[in-house]
Parts: sequence; structure tokens; C-alpha cells
Amino acid sequence: MHHSHSQPIVHRDISSNNVLLDLDYEARVSDFGTARILKPDSSNWTSLAGTYGYIAPELAYTMRVDEKCDVYSFRVLTMEVFMGRHPGDLISYFSSLESTLSSMSNDQQVLLKDTIDQRLSAPVGQSAEDLVSTMKIAVACLNGNPQLRPTMQQVSQALGRQSLTLPSPFNSIKLGELLGDVVCNG
Repeated sequence: MHHSHSQPIVHRDISSNNVLLDLDYEARVSDFGTARILKPDSSNWTSLAGTYGYIAPELAYTMRVDEKCDVYSFRVLTMEVFMGRHPGDLISYFSSLESTLSSMSNDQQVLLKDTIDQRLSAPVGQSAEDLVSTMKIAVACLNGNPQLRPTMQQVSQALGRQSLTLPSPFNSIKLGELLGDVVCNG
């Protein structure tokens, strides 16, 4: 998204309404009405723009926009694709999961299979590995601190090299297992 441009552009409205599929089912970002070119010598303050539920939380209190705002929106969109609905409750769950994971017993954790779109059959083989790997990358984009989120270039590279052998059967993978262990760096 961002790394293919000489000047950084922040879209500010990455959502399921603004990502279209071409004839080869390749995703294309559309609706650049709220997009801004980021200026390195500017504070990049902005008015609130975007679709509720996809906007990075820091915009609510800082109003400072950067590429990491789109990284957050990408994460919401990725989870929505797998879930078949907006992941609002799951976002809250992940936000609290990191702080309570050590005190949470294994049987209290939500299973990944229970969060994906129930209208589809459970993934198996390579599809299951790809789903888990992509969800791990999406969760890495969750960090409440925008500076700790990966860049879109790092996400793109991680998606391009994803290879994962499931540590346990897909039906027993817990959401807590998606935290950490993902390296989104060049």
C-alpha cells in the first residue's frame, strides 16, 4: 500500500467498502477522497475521517495521522474477511488478551475456529496454515502503540514469505496463540 509511492500517502479509509476485487480477484484500494500525502516537515494533524470501526484508536485523542493508521485499518479489514462480519468484539478481546493472558487458564481462551465465518467449512491443510499465518500477521497490526505496529511494507513482506506448520490441529488453536512469534520486519 504505502511503500510503492515516493511520497507517503495515508488513505484514512481502508474498509470493506473501499477495497474492490479485479477480474483476477486481486484487491484494489478505492475511494481516495480522504487520502492525504504526508509531508515529512509537517505535523500531519487532521480532522477525523474514515469509517467508524476501522479508524485507528489514537486518532480519537491525537488527531495526528500517519501510515500506521492505515496499518490498523488493514488489520480490521483482514479480520473481517475471515470472520464474515466486522470484528468489533474480537478487537476488544485482543486488546485485553495480552494483559490477562498469563492469568487466564487455557480453557478460558476463545478458539480461532469459533471466530471465523461459520458459513464456510473449516479450513484444512495449506488453507488452515495460510489462515493462521495471516491472522498472526493481522494481530501484529493490533498494537495500541502505533510506533510498535509494523509498516505495510513489513506486512507485505511477511505475507509474501508466510510459511507455517500448525503447532496443533486447527480446531484447537486458541486466539492467545496468535500473539507474538510474528516477525514483520524487512
